[in-house]
Amino acid sequence: MKLVPLGDRVVLKELVAEEKTKSGIVLPGQAQEKPQQAEVVAVGPGGMVDGKEVTMNVKTGDQVIYSKYSGTEVKLDGEQYIIVKQSDILAIVE
Repeated sequence: MKLVPLGDRVVLKELVAEEKTKSGIVLPGQAQEKPQQAEVVAVGPGGMVDGKEVTMNVKTGDQVIYSKYSGTEVKLDGEQYIIVKQSDILAIVE
């Protein structure tokens, strides 16, 4: 099965969270902060969204930083994804 986003939506796959702090302390799963960095898996077509022309600025394979509490989490074929609006993406990591 495949996720195909509509409008200005983007499908992201979270990158793995840090398991250790900088000082070397190992964090249990629940204490780890939710990662805000992800890889773009699929991009919607953009176009007219809410009466405004939207051009998609991200592409599949980009690594991005997104708003901490944005999007909808989806589990598909055992993989966890997040679907966000392009406006919830803060930056592209180069």
